[in-house]
Amino acid sequence: MSRTLADELSDDAVILGAEAPDWRSAIRIAGDALTASGSTTDEYTAEMIRAVEELGPYIVIAPSIALAHSRPSPAVLKTGISWVSLAHPVEFGHAANDPVRLVVGLAAVDHDSHLTTMSNLAGVLSGDIDSLLEATNPEQLRALIRDNTQ
Repeated sequence: MSRTLADELSDDAVILGAEAPDWRSAIRIAGDALTASGSTTDEYTAEMIRAVEELGPYIVIAPSIALAHSRPSPAVLKTGISWVSLAHPVEFGHAANDPVRLVVGLAAVDHDSHLTTMSNLAGVLSGDIDSLLEATNPEQLRALIRDNTQ
């Protein structure tokens, strides 16, 4: 049986109701969660921020949702994902999808290892985002993700 997105989210990778004054802070929180879960080093967080500074807010993939990531690098220790719901929406500068309420951090060791995670994430994010944002603890979030898995 394959692992689901809920299985991939450890307690350390989930931050709910985070306070972030701006997009850089929101990405730092997602990066810190990736580091806490053992997926990355702190350098990967800096790489994610540099990617947005250089390429713009392309990571805001849908209304209210940012997928923070960077290229595979030595700063990625293992493929992983983090989940950060924000207490207050944050502007990333995206014309259509701002403000962001959910930042998903993604780290991949290569260009293929995260494809299953991305597929699982797409299914979850096409569901009821509002219910996912109401989770108050990691276990409740994982249960809601299982309910939203399509």
